[in-house]
Amino acid sequence: MIPLEPYYELSDADLDSRIQAAKSALGSDCVILGHHYQREEVYKFADLTGDSLKLSRLASQRADAKYIVFCGVHFMAEVADILSAPHQTVILPDMAAGCSMADMADLPRVQSAWNDLAALMDVDALVTPITYVNSMADLKAFCGAHEGVVCTSSNASRILEWAFARREKVLFFPDQHLGRISAHGLGVPLEQMVVWDPTRPNGGLEPAAVRQARVILWDGYCSVHQMFQPAHVELFRARYPGIRVIVHPECSFEVCRMADARGSTELIQTTVRDAPSGSIWAIGTELNLVNRLKHEMPDKEIHFLCPTVCMCSTMFRIDAQHLCWTLENLVAGVVVNGISVPRDVAASARIALDRMLAVA
Repeated sequence: MIPLEPYYELSDADLDSRIQAAKSALGSDCVILGHHYQREEVYKFADLTGDSLKLSRLASQRADAKYIVFCGVHFMAEVADILSAPHQTVILPDMAAGCSMADMADLPRVQSAWNDLAALMDVDALVTPITYVNSMADLKAFCGAHEGVVCTSSNASRILEWAFARREKVLFFPDQHLGRISAHGLGVPLEQMVVWDPTRPNGGLEPAAVRQARVILWDGYCSVHQMFQPAHVELFRARYPGIRVIVHPECSFEVCRMADARGSTELIQTTVRDAPSGSIWAIGTELNLVNRLKHEMPDKEIHFLCPTVCMCSTMFRIDAQHLCWTLENLVAGVVVNGISVPRDVAASARIALDRMLAVA
């Protein structure tokens, strides 16, 4: 294996040249996926761009690619491995690229919560577990094994509709904000939602409150999207009359309600691209995506909906050095940082993913 350290002595120009040369040498054997939140010096080399699930589905259709290099975070690479063919190898250039939200819910704590709920009610008859795609593979497998499902930021409402048609309640993890705004949009009042704190016995809730709730929200959140505050929306509306505010549904309930629109990274981009020239926007999502839109559309006035800089620090771990190192090792016949979900976990996770795809 080629060591990583010397790559940090290369200039930006050398890195660009060597990445392009390695891409050319690998040809169709390798496909590079770039998430929308990725830094520009890496994103520009992506063969396919999009959100996490879209990228995994697109990569699974590239049957000629033996190697799928995912410039994203760990859970995204796991989904790509689950959906890809057996002959394909998924690689995460830096194994330290994780997701703080995904880390807020792990299998032991979710299983413990499920057991606590089982002591209060017939969970198999009453509760559908729903995991946001921003979660580890074993939680997707948990949902697959318990008649549950995966959701994304774009289909969470549709998935909740499906779940409520089958059972009375849902356990939604790990992001409470997406679950809350999506359920509220379906007419579920806030009084019928509770937040489960996995660090406290029985989630820190009274048994009666759990029994009465329709939506049990995990106490998790995105460290980036929680930075956007109602005061920021008020600030930009006061400063720029006529401004339109669009945010990601991982933002707080209050921010989502104050915005003119909310949606996934794909919807945010489509909405702003389709807006008339001269329109003014404040966007509440990760900084790299907002900056990319500002550069792409100079005919529109685009602002980042936060007075301070906030970006996905774990996504930022994927840098040009790691990408170059990964590709040149592949040219040398060495796979570094391969992602392999255990077959039994992948099989159950695939059930939950397939349910989502069938519904939404």
